[in-house]
Amino acid sequence: MAGLLERIQRAQRTPFHAMTPAQARAAYAKAAEVLEPPRPVLPWVQDLHLPAADGTPLPARLYGPVPPAQAGHLPVLLYLHGGGFCIGGLDTHDNLCRQLAQRSGGAVLALDYRLAPEHPFPAAVDDTWAALRWLASAEARRLGLDSERIAIGGDSAGGTLAAVGAIHARDIGLPLALQLLITPGTTAHADTGSHHLFANGFLLDAANIAWFFDHYIPYHHRHDWRFAPLEAPDLDGVAPAWVLLAECDPLVDEGIAYADRLRSAGVAVGLEIVRGVVHDFIKMGRALHEAGAAQQLAAQALRAAWHLETLP
Repeated sequence: MAGLLERIQRAQRTPFHAMTPAQARAAYAKAAEVLEPPRPVLPWVQDLHLPAADGTPLPARLYGPVPPAQAGHLPVLLYLHGGGFCIGGLDTHDNLCRQLAQRSGGAVLALDYRLAPEHPFPAAVDDTWAALRWLASAEARRLGLDSERIAIGGDSAGGTLAAVGAIHARDIGLPLALQLLITPGTTAHADTGSHHLFANGFLLDAANIAWFFDHYIPYHHRHDWRFAPLEAPDLDGVAPAWVLLAECDPLVDEGIAYADRLRSAGVAVGLEIVRGVVHDFIKMGRALHEAGAAQQLAAQALRAAWHLETLP
């Protein structure tokens, strides 16, 4: 990991906080899968659109480990990509979603939720909730998805959205099999010990975090639990959680704190802290064996939650 960080630093790439959002998106898209292995070939990859709450069509991509004709009723993971609510999309996380579908034996629905600053908070939250409602609909069932076995997950900002989506699912009476939280953000402000310890030189720098947040949400709104799920007044009855954290990540302390909050509310929690790696490590499988191992652990958590004994 240290050698990889050194090579990244030697490249002297322009940091996101020195770019416009459009420039940052282009730079992230160009580099997003450089450190990942070749994309797995799946028998079912389908682009589609889901309706947002206001009727806006949201691009999405469905991944299946078996052909549609053989799908039956596959359990499904709604996946929300990382990128600080400002960058990222279907293509930046295509490899990871393929890996999760192939390894878990379930379907993965990746959502291209709307990004800030064009669509500030709570647009991404609203889009996540709309996708959950769609997965519980007859249309999703007609595609071969099992509305009784829905999970929600994401990495980084997507992990935040997944945690918030799990709270919303509880509130509307939609049972979820699992919330898969990969290096999630959960606090209102970047003020934990790990934010100070890993502020610079560990891939996700403090200046970039501030840039993401400033584009996404006004400072005085950041105690809203839809941005900071650690601020939620009540976590009783939310879906079981599996939380994956990186030891050398500014977000690690708030990930641990959220796992502790869930446990104190009586929620079943699996927690894995991968030693010696940084934020976004799960997308570095070409360089780090820990990435593939973490993907496999996440897939196993999904399989257990879906009660899948053997691969279809």
